Amino acid sequence: MTASPAGSASAQPRTFLPPEMLPRDGRFGSGPSKVRPEQVEALTRLATTWLGTSHRQAPVRAAVGELREGLARFFALPDGYEVVLGNGGASAFWDIASLCLVRERSQHVVIGEFSAKFAAATSAAPFLAEPDVRRAEPGHATSPHAVTDVDAYAWPHNETSTGVMLPVERVGAGDQLVLVDGTSAAGGTRLDPSQVDAYYFAPQKSFAADGGLWFALLSPAAIERVERLRGSRWVPAILDLHAAIENSRKDQTLNTPALATIALMREQVRWLNERGGQEWAAARCAQSTGIVYDWARAHELATPFVAEESARSTVVATIDFDERVDAAALAATLRAHGVVDLEPYRKLGRNQLRVGVFPAVEPDDVRALTACIDAVLAEGSVLVR
Repeated sequence: MTASPAGSASAQPRTFLPPEMLPRDGRFGSGPSKVRPEQVEALTRLATTWLGTSHRQAPVRAAVGELREGLARFFALPDGYEVVLGNGGASAFWDIASLCLVRERSQHVVIGEFSAKFAAATSAAPFLAEPDVRRAEPGHATSPHAVTDVDAYAWPHNETSTGVMLPVERVGAGDQLVLVDGTSAAGGTRLDPSQVDAYYFAPQKSFAADGGLWFALLSPAAIERVERLRGSRWVPAILDLHAAIENSRKDQTLNTPALATIALMREQVRWLNERGGQEWAAARCAQSTGIVYDWARAHELATPFVAEESARSTVVATIDFDERVDAAALAATLRAHGVVDLEPYRKLGRNQLRVGVFPAVEPDDVRALTACIDAVLAEGSVLVR
């Protein structure tokens, strides 16, 4: 069943939830995600120091260096791995990888909207062979398969559009690279970085900042591939991974970055590391999605969209509703009360809610969310008559 179109009569919200029932913070978006007030307070303290100053001078470069070191600590990077950053979001990294990491042919696991975009990028590249694409229907998982005629395997750690999570385990042999899109998973679930050569992500999910930058954890093999391909094809400067590596080693980017994004992310990485790093964050997110999945399994009108339990995301929970429920009206009612960004991915077109529970989200607020959904369903205004 597809969601009701916005503006339909059934999607008009009714206000009746008492304030004491609501989450203390009603932001449950799958990206951009909740930004903690403490991060914003930290940002304001920079208003007259290095905000609005050169990103090539010591104060800002020191902040970038601290952020890179904090990420290396958070992910427990093996020797030789480097934290690299650059201008543009994670979407830009699909083109960067097509230009600077895929030598001749890639294999892609496509399980939703975002994983399909990287496959489309390598397919469109005139200097690469047609990629080997392994597909599964939205809500289902599949795996990469070792073959001899590809030099890079690519898949998403977490498909944000569907709430399917895939394991990150090395596949292939020799100089075949593993490239994993960690955009909505990074920082909210466990990762063994030794299993991947390029793990890339943007800062607006678990790291609770704005977009506009990409980060990548690169192995020595990935860096060597970049060096070997350098000069073999034309690469725009903004997409040149070699330039990004060289600039990152100087704690800067090719072009001016959003300094506020760096400040917000640095504060979030500090906060995560102080509380136990990756293990703490992964456990917290798993607790929150567990609350949502347990609620859905117990409710007669809801069910987890991802049927295979082992493939369910621990950071983005997608919940389908019975055809008797107008999920768009449910989301509109919640939004009218300040509980926001629960709508499903627009192109998926399902009668569902999508709940982002990155580390900044309090598990108690997730419990309050399910109580609010119960109250709206019990009241009956979002039921199809």
